[in-house]
Amino acid sequence: MDSAVSMVAELMALSAKTAPKGLGKDYIDIKVIEGNALRELGETMLAMAKERNEPGFSRDGKNVLDSSAVVLLGLRNHPPNGVDCAGCGFSCAEMKARRLETDYVGPNCIFRLLDLGIAIGSAVKTASMHNVDNRVMYRVGVAARKTGLLQSKVIIGVPLSATTKSVYFDR
Repeated sequence: MDSAVSMVAELMALSAKTAPKGLGKDYIDIKVIEGNALRELGETMLAMAKERNEPGFSRDGKNVLDSSAVVLLGLRNHPPNGVDCAGCGFSCAEMKARRLETDYVGPNCIFRLLDLGIAIGSAVKTASMHNVDNRVMYRVGVAARKTGLLQSKVIIGVPLSATTKSVYFDR
């Protein structure tokens, strides 16, 4: 099944790449993780669970280790859209001048974050169409950022599995 899941992961990357983007500008990073990189990501999450005393990282890390692949989707550095909508909490000029870094880096233009959300939705739709179990996970993205798998400001991870029962539900 791993080869079929790998093929679907690539199709998910294609769906995310071709998803509509505001003003036709693409600031989305996409990477498929398998094999040793997937194991390293899952193990990093288990270590983060201990560091942060956050059991969710352990649960999700085990899910990653039980997966055949992970699709990472990130929002790279980007300029504001330019409409001064204050969706990010600031004017466009203020957004460019500010920086806060915790699990992610912000602020981010709301329109660029919407682009990321649409790309994620397109990717998971493709997984669903091919009957590959998946789950959108914030913690996977945080660990991927920590390990440098992507240099994006915001990263979301989508682990993939094809087993009799989904490893991502009824955990």
